[in-house]
Amino acid sequence: MTGPERPPLTWLYAPGDRPEVVAKALRAGADVVIVDLEDAVAPDRKRYALDATAELLADRTPVPVHVRVNAVAGPLARREVARLAGLPGLAGLRLPKVTGAAALATVADWAGATGPVPPLWPLLESALGLEAAFAIASGHPAVAGLALGEADLRAELGVRDEAGLAWARGRAVVAARAAGLDPPAQSVYPDVRDLAGLADSCRVGRSLGLCGRAAIHPRQLAVIEEAFTPTADEVAAAGEILAAAAAEAGAAALPDGRFVDPAVVAGARRTLALAARHP
Repeated sequence: MTGPERPPLTWLYAPGDRPEVVAKALRAGADVVIVDLEDAVAPDRKRYALDATAELLADRTPVPVHVRVNAVAGPLARREVARLAGLPGLAGLRLPKVTGAAALATVADWAGATGPVPPLWPLLESALGLEAAFAIASGHPAVAGLALGEADLRAELGVRDEAGLAWARGRAVVAARAAGLDPPAQSVYPDVRDLAGLADSCRVGRSLGLCGRAAIHPRQLAVIEEAFTPTADEVAAAGEILAAAAAEAGAAALPDGRFVDPAVVAGARRTLALAARHP
Protein backbone atom coordinates (compact mmCIF):
# COMPACT_ATOMS: atom_id res chain seq x y z
CA MET A 1 0.00 0.00 0.00
CA THR A 2 1.01 3.59 -0.56
CA GLY A 3 2.18 4.57 2.90
CA PRO A 4 1.18 2.73 6.07
CA GLU A 5 -0.59 5.64 7.76
CA ARG A 6 -3.30 6.45 5.23
CA PRO A 7 -3.47 4.33 2.07
CA PRO A 8 -5.57 6.20 -0.51
CA LEU A 9 -9.01 4.87 -1.30
CA THR A 10 -10.75 7.86 -2.88
CA TRP A 11 -9.63 9.88 -5.91
CA LEU A 12 -11.90 12.81 -6.83
CA TYR A 13 -11.86 14.34 -10.33
CA ALA A 14 -12.39 18.07 -10.83
CA PRO A 15 -12.25 20.06 -14.10
CA GLY A 16 -9.15 22.22 -14.38
CA ASP A 17 -10.97 25.16 -15.93
CA ARG A 18 -13.24 25.56 -12.89
CA PRO A 19 -11.05 26.66 -9.97
CA GLU A 20 -14.06 27.01 -7.69
CA VAL A 21 -14.92 23.32 -8.23
CA VAL A 22 -11.31 22.33 -7.63
CA ALA A 23 -11.34 24.32 -4.38
CA LYS A 24 -14.46 22.44 -3.25
CA ALA A 25 -12.89 19.12 -4.23
CA LEU A 26 -9.88 19.88 -2.03
CA ARG A 27 -12.27 20.23 0.93
CA ALA A 28 -14.50 17.25 0.08
CA GLY A 29 -12.56 14.62 2.02
CA ALA A 30 -10.99 12.70 -0.88
CA ASP A 31 -7.55 11.21 -0.37
CA VAL A 32 -6.38 12.54 -3.75
CA VAL A 33 -7.84 15.21 -6.03
CA ILE A 34 -7.32 14.74 -9.77
CA VAL A 35 -7.42 18.01 -11.68
CA ASP A 36 -8.49 17.14 -15.21
CA LEU A 37 -7.10 18.98 -18.22
CA GLU A 38 -8.35 16.37 -20.68
CA ASP A 39 -11.93 15.16 -21.17
CA ALA A 40 -13.58 17.55 -18.70
CA VAL A 41 -12.22 20.67 -20.43
CA ALA A 42 -13.47 22.04 -23.76
CA PRO A 43 -10.81 22.76 -26.42
CA ASP A 44 -11.18 26.54 -26.11
CA ARG A 45 -10.68 26.32 -22.32
CA LYS A 46 -7.48 24.22 -22.33
CA ARG A 47 -5.04 27.11 -21.96
CA TYR A 48 -7.04 28.68 -19.14
CA ALA A 49 -7.28 25.32 -17.37
CA LEU A 50 -3.50 24.93 -17.52
CA ASP A 51 -2.92 28.47 -16.22
CA ALA A 52 -5.37 27.97 -13.34
CA THR A 53 -3.85 24.61 -12.43
CA ALA A 54 -0.32 25.98 -12.47
CA GLU A 55 -1.43 28.78 -10.17
CA LEU A 56 -3.02 26.27 -7.78
CA LEU A 57 0.07 24.08 -7.68
CA ALA A 58 2.50 26.95 -7.12
CA ASP A 59 2.00 26.19 -3.41
CA ARG A 60 1.45 22.96 -1.53
CA THR A 61 -2.16 21.82 -1.29
CA PRO A 62 -4.09 20.40 1.70
CA VAL A 63 -4.42 17.00 0.00
CA PRO A 64 -2.30 15.47 -2.78
CA VAL A 65 -3.19 16.72 -6.26
CA HIS A 66 -2.67 14.75 -9.44
CA VAL A 67 -3.18 16.30 -12.87
CA ARG A 68 -4.54 14.38 -15.82
CA VAL A 69 -2.85 15.97 -18.81
CA ASN A 70 -3.94 15.53 -22.40
CA ALA A 71 -2.85 12.54 -24.48
CA VAL A 72 0.91 12.23 -24.80
CA ALA A 73 0.61 11.73 -28.56
CA GLY A 74 -1.41 14.94 -28.95
CA PRO A 75 -0.35 18.58 -29.29
CA LEU A 76 -0.96 19.77 -25.71
CA ALA A 77 0.71 17.37 -23.32
CA ARG A 78 4.28 18.56 -23.75
CA ARG A 79 3.45 22.12 -22.76
CA GLU A 80 1.34 20.91 -19.83
CA VAL A 81 4.02 18.59 -18.46
CA ALA A 82 6.75 21.20 -18.83
CA ARG A 83 4.60 23.81 -17.09
CA LEU A 84 3.53 21.64 -14.16
CA ALA A 85 6.50 19.39 -13.44
CA GLY A 86 8.46 20.65 -10.46
CA LEU A 87 5.65 22.75 -8.97
CA PRO A 88 5.41 22.29 -5.17
CA GLY A 89 1.77 21.18 -5.22
CA LEU A 90 2.04 18.50 -7.90
CA ALA A 91 1.85 14.99 -6.45
CA GLY A 92 1.53 13.08 -9.72
CA LEU A 93 0.77 13.16 -13.43
CA ARG A 94 -1.94 10.96 -14.88
CA LEU A 95 -1.30 10.06 -18.49
CA PRO A 96 -4.33 9.15 -20.61
CA LYS A 97 -4.43 6.72 -23.51
CA VAL A 98 -1.01 5.18 -22.91
CA THR A 99 -0.36 2.24 -25.24
CA GLY A 100 3.30 1.49 -24.57
CA ALA A 101 6.30 2.27 -22.42
CA ALA A 102 7.72 4.74 -24.94
CA ALA A 103 5.18 7.34 -23.81
CA LEU A 104 6.60 7.19 -20.29
CA ALA A 105 10.11 7.99 -21.48
CA THR A 106 8.72 10.88 -23.52
CA VAL A 107 6.93 12.39 -20.53
CA ALA A 108 9.97 11.84 -18.31
CA ASP A 109 12.11 13.76 -20.81
CA TRP A 110 9.65 16.65 -20.83
CA ALA A 111 9.39 16.72 -17.05
CA GLY A 112 13.10 16.22 -16.42
CA ALA A 113 13.91 19.52 -18.08
CA THR A 114 12.51 21.31 -15.01
CA GLY A 115 13.62 18.97 -12.22
CA PRO A 116 12.87 15.48 -10.89
CA VAL A 117 10.29 13.44 -12.78
CA PRO A 118 7.02 13.42 -10.80
CA PRO A 119 5.19 10.16 -10.09
CA LEU A 120 3.46 8.91 -13.23
CA TRP A 121 0.08 7.13 -13.40
CA PRO A 122 -0.55 5.78 -16.92
CA LEU A 123 -4.15 5.05 -17.86
CA LEU A 124 -5.03 1.91 -19.80
CA GLU A 125 -7.92 2.92 -22.03
CA SER A 126 -7.59 0.75 -25.13
CA ALA A 127 -7.11 -2.86 -26.14
CA LEU A 128 -3.53 -2.07 -27.14
CA GLY A 129 -2.81 -0.40 -23.81
CA LEU A 130 -4.28 -3.35 -21.96
CA GLU A 131 -2.16 -5.82 -23.91
CA ALA A 132 0.93 -3.81 -22.93
CA ALA A 133 -0.11 -3.47 -19.29
CA PHE A 134 2.97 -5.04 -17.70
CA ALA A 135 5.38 -3.30 -20.08
CA ILE A 136 3.76 0.00 -19.11
CA ALA A 137 3.67 -0.77 -15.39
CA SER A 138 7.38 -1.63 -15.40
CA GLY A 139 8.39 0.79 -18.14
CA HIS A 140 9.89 3.62 -16.09
CA PRO A 141 11.06 4.09 -12.47
CA ALA A 142 8.69 7.04 -12.06
CA VAL A 143 5.57 4.90 -12.63
CA ALA A 144 3.71 4.91 -9.31
CA GLY A 145 0.58 3.07 -10.34
CA LEU A 146 -1.79 2.02 -13.11
CA ALA A 147 -5.35 3.11 -13.72
CA LEU A 148 -8.09 2.00 -16.08
CA GLY A 149 -10.13 4.24 -18.34
CA GLU A 150 -13.21 2.07 -18.53
CA ALA A 151 -15.45 4.33 -20.63
CA ASP A 152 -13.07 4.18 -23.58
CA LEU A 153 -12.47 0.46 -23.01
CA ARG A 154 -16.19 -0.27 -23.03
CA ALA A 155 -16.61 1.59 -26.31
CA GLU A 156 -13.67 -0.09 -28.04
CA LEU A 157 -14.39 -3.60 -26.78
CA GLY A 158 -18.16 -3.46 -27.18
CA VAL A 159 -18.66 -4.32 -23.51
CA ARG A 160 -22.31 -3.93 -22.52
CA ASP A 161 -22.20 -4.43 -18.77
CA GLU A 162 -19.82 -4.54 -15.86
CA ALA A 163 -19.28 -8.28 -16.06
CA GLY A 164 -17.55 -7.76 -19.38
CA LEU A 165 -14.84 -5.69 -17.68
CA ALA A 166 -13.70 -8.47 -15.34
CA TRP A 167 -10.84 -9.63 -17.54
CA ALA A 168 -9.58 -6.09 -18.20
CA ARG A 169 -9.65 -5.26 -14.50
CA GLY A 170 -7.89 -8.48 -13.60
CA ARG A 171 -5.24 -7.81 -16.23
CA ALA A 172 -4.53 -4.38 -14.72
CA VAL A 173 -4.32 -5.81 -11.20
CA VAL A 174 -1.92 -8.57 -12.24
CA ALA A 175 0.28 -6.18 -14.23
CA ALA A 176 0.50 -3.70 -11.38
CA ARG A 177 1.33 -6.29 -8.76
CA ALA A 178 3.83 -8.04 -11.04
CA ALA A 179 5.61 -4.71 -11.41
CA GLY A 180 5.67 -4.19 -7.65
CA LEU A 181 3.00 -1.48 -7.68
CA ASP A 182 -0.04 -1.08 -5.45
CA PRO A 183 -3.32 -2.54 -6.75
CA PRO A 184 -5.04 -0.12 -9.15
CA ALA A 185 -8.05 1.88 -8.08
CA GLN A 186 -11.34 1.24 -9.81
CA SER A 187 -12.47 3.58 -12.57
CA VAL A 188 -15.29 6.10 -12.10
CA TYR A 189 -18.95 5.14 -11.77
CA PRO A 190 -20.73 7.60 -14.09
CA ASP A 191 -24.18 7.82 -12.45
CA VAL A 192 -23.67 10.13 -9.46
CA ARG A 193 -27.24 9.57 -8.23
CA ASP A 194 -27.12 5.77 -8.17
CA LEU A 195 -25.28 5.21 -4.89
CA ALA A 196 -26.64 1.68 -4.47
CA GLY A 197 -25.33 0.77 -7.90
CA LEU A 198 -22.00 2.36 -7.01
CA ALA A 199 -21.77 0.25 -3.85
CA ASP A 200 -22.54 -2.94 -5.78
CA SER A 201 -19.98 -2.05 -8.42
CA CYS A 202 -17.34 -1.36 -5.77
CA ARG A 203 -17.92 -4.79 -4.24
CA VAL A 204 -17.34 -6.35 -7.64
CA GLY A 205 -14.16 -4.35 -8.13
CA ARG A 206 -12.85 -5.22 -4.69
CA SER A 207 -13.45 -8.92 -5.34
CA LEU A 208 -11.17 -8.62 -8.39
CA GLY A 209 -8.33 -7.08 -6.40
CA LEU A 210 -8.90 -3.39 -7.13
CA CYS A 211 -8.34 -1.06 -4.18
CA GLY A 212 -10.22 2.22 -3.89
CA ARG A 213 -11.99 4.11 -6.63
CA ALA A 214 -12.05 7.35 -8.59
CA ALA A 215 -15.12 9.55 -8.18
CA ILE A 216 -16.69 12.38 -10.15
CA HIS A 217 -18.83 13.81 -7.32
CA PRO A 218 -18.20 14.23 -3.60
CA ARG A 219 -21.38 12.31 -2.73
CA GLN A 220 -19.70 9.15 -4.04
CA LEU A 221 -16.76 9.32 -1.63
CA ALA A 222 -18.41 7.86 1.47
CA VAL A 223 -19.79 4.91 -0.50
CA ILE A 224 -16.38 4.13 -1.95
CA GLU A 225 -14.70 4.48 1.44
CA GLU A 226 -17.12 2.05 3.08
CA ALA A 227 -16.95 -0.49 0.25
CA PHE A 228 -13.16 -0.76 0.31
CA THR A 229 -12.61 -0.55 4.06
CA PRO A 230 -11.98 -3.99 5.62
CA THR A 231 -14.76 -5.43 7.75
CA ALA A 232 -14.30 -6.31 11.41
CA ASP A 233 -14.04 -10.00 10.47
CA GLU A 234 -11.34 -9.24 7.90
CA VAL A 235 -9.39 -7.21 10.43
CA ALA A 236 -9.63 -9.98 13.00
CA ALA A 237 -8.47 -12.58 10.47
CA ALA A 238 -5.53 -10.39 9.47
CA GLY A 239 -4.55 -10.01 13.12
CA GLU A 240 -4.56 -13.78 13.56
CA ILE A 241 -2.31 -14.17 10.55
CA LEU A 242 0.24 -11.68 11.83
CA ALA A 243 0.20 -13.24 15.28
CA ALA A 244 0.82 -16.69 13.81
CA ALA A 245 3.62 -15.36 11.63
CA ALA A 246 5.28 -13.69 14.61
CA ALA A 247 5.19 -16.95 16.56
CA GLU A 248 6.78 -19.05 13.82
CA ALA A 249 10.11 -18.60 12.04
CA GLY A 250 8.77 -19.92 8.72
CA ALA A 251 5.41 -20.92 7.30
CA ALA A 252 2.65 -21.62 9.82
CA ALA A 253 -0.88 -22.92 9.94
CA LEU A 254 -3.75 -21.41 11.91
CA PRO A 255 -5.97 -23.60 14.08
CA ASP A 256 -8.68 -23.61 11.40
CA GLY A 257 -6.23 -24.98 8.83
CA ARG A 258 -5.45 -21.77 6.94
CA PHE A 259 -1.85 -21.69 5.75
CA VAL A 260 0.30 -18.62 6.52
CA ASP A 261 3.27 -17.75 4.32
CA PRO A 262 5.00 -14.43 3.45
CA ALA A 263 2.50 -13.57 0.71
CA VAL A 264 -0.43 -14.12 3.06
CA VAL A 265 1.30 -12.03 5.72
CA ALA A 266 1.80 -9.19 3.23
CA GLY A 267 -1.91 -9.28 2.43
CA ALA A 268 -2.77 -9.16 6.12
CA ARG A 269 -0.56 -6.12 6.57
CA ARG A 270 -2.35 -4.36 3.72
CA THR A 271 -5.68 -5.15 5.32
CA LEU A 272 -4.61 -3.66 8.66
CA ALA A 273 -3.14 -0.59 6.94
CA LEU A 274 -6.51 0.08 5.31
CA ALA A 275 -8.35 -0.55 8.57
CA ALA A 276 -6.09 1.92 10.36
CA ARG A 277 -7.73 4.71 8.36
CA HIS A 278 -10.59 4.44 10.88
CA PRO A 279 -9.05 4.10 14.34
